[in-house]
Amino acid sequence: MDKSTKRPSEATIYCVPMGRTGFNRTILAIAVPAFAALISEPLMLAADTAIVGRLGRAELAALGASSTVLSGLIGLCIFLAYGSTALVSRQQGAGKPSAAMSSAMGAIWLAAGLGTALAGLVYLVSGPVAGIFSSSDLVHELAQSYLKVAALSIPAALIVMATTGALRGVLDLRTPLIVMISANVVNVGATLALVFTFNLGLPGAAWGLVLAQWSAAFWLLGVVARRAAHVGITTWPNLRAVLAAAIDGFALIIRTATLRAVFLIATWLASNLGDASLAAHQIAMTVVMVTAFALDAIAIAGQTLTGHALGAGEFTRTRTITARLITWGWASGLLLGGIIGFGSIAIPSIFSSDPAIQSQATPALIVIAIAMPISGVVYVLDGVLIGAGDGRFLAWAGVFTLVAYIPLALLVSVTGAGFVSIWIAYAAFMLARFVTLWLRQRTDDWLVLGAHSR
Repeated sequence: MDKSTKRPSEATIYCVPMGRTGFNRTILAIAVPAFAALISEPLMLAADTAIVGRLGRAELAALGASSTVLSGLIGLCIFLAYGSTALVSRQQGAGKPSAAMSSAMGAIWLAAGLGTALAGLVYLVSGPVAGIFSSSDLVHELAQSYLKVAALSIPAALIVMATTGALRGVLDLRTPLIVMISANVVNVGATLALVFTFNLGLPGAAWGLVLAQWSAAFWLLGVVARRAAHVGITTWPNLRAVLAAAIDGFALIIRTATLRAVFLIATWLASNLGDASLAAHQIAMTVVMVTAFALDAIAIAGQTLTGHALGAGEFTRTRTITARLITWGWASGLLLGGIIGFGSIAIPSIFSSDPAIQSQATPALIVIAIAMPISGVVYVLDGVLIGAGDGRFLAWAGVFTLVAYIPLALLVSVTGAGFVSIWIAYAAFMLARFVTLWLRQRTDDWLVLGAHSR
């Protein structure tokens, strides 16, 4: 590997000893800054919620409706981060830093093109889409105005994904962390000024988001461009690299869509049971999403280390990494499950004082706690297989587990089994994911050595 293209900290992480302590230290070195960067997006939303909440109930409801649209759309594009990490880390591990940066630039140009198209689409359909999630004419009008401005942030958000994924691939975790912290500061400052000082109201919050996302995008683009120039790669689009990123990403889109579908179905089931059930469902979903950040940080370590080891042609090292990450998944799941289980009575009271909501949320949290160790392993194995470039299998496995989940969801709906049954069905879905991923990692089919996954 051309060590001149790496910082000393990167070389240290790549060359950790095979022992347990070395691997644990390496996983922590990746997972901690990855977790800190991951929570920056929800923190940005939390800041916007706190600021907009002072404008009034309609503005806050409009922000909620708009955020649902934006987060769902951008969430489907997470393949830009995951795919970029897998491609770049594998090429870097194979000692081909030029190819790694070429893959990174391909993913970035794909993000820019896709983001521009989605921004135009959201602007054009902002009215009908806002109407789907709005509870009144005023909320509809406000949500539409927010979406028209916030659409401008979509290309930047996708570029941030692609550049962050590329930097993870070369184990530069520090830069994305600093950039996202700075973006949060920009977002809070700009939103406060635009909303209150310039009296722009809810559209001011949207402009604050646009400024924050584009400041992060330009900063990260500059870092990746300098790395690319250092190894002789042009920043102009390379059609072959863009197409490769699109092809590799398609399977991950399917995988992500199946996961989103399960949450949408679960929310629909809860909405049919009344306001208290839907509110309890939101509490349970919030807990699941918060724990997902911690588990996803470990999965990112799996993506990076697996891609590098396979690129370097190290079969045994890849197996060792996988075994160590599985242990981390079990341990993290047990810890988080214990926290949720012991807090299952107290946690709902943080979100609501309504006894009906609390009484339904508590048993759901207990089910989530019981399933959490399995979820921990699912997250890390998902990360390992993404790092291995095994997207085609993950897409088919996602479709299979979704098909297995749907009859359970229909059974809950038809029998009127109650709110907790929704989360029992979700736990069964996670068990199905565990089985498919566990069986896959026990084979050698995904252990493709070298600079390319196929």
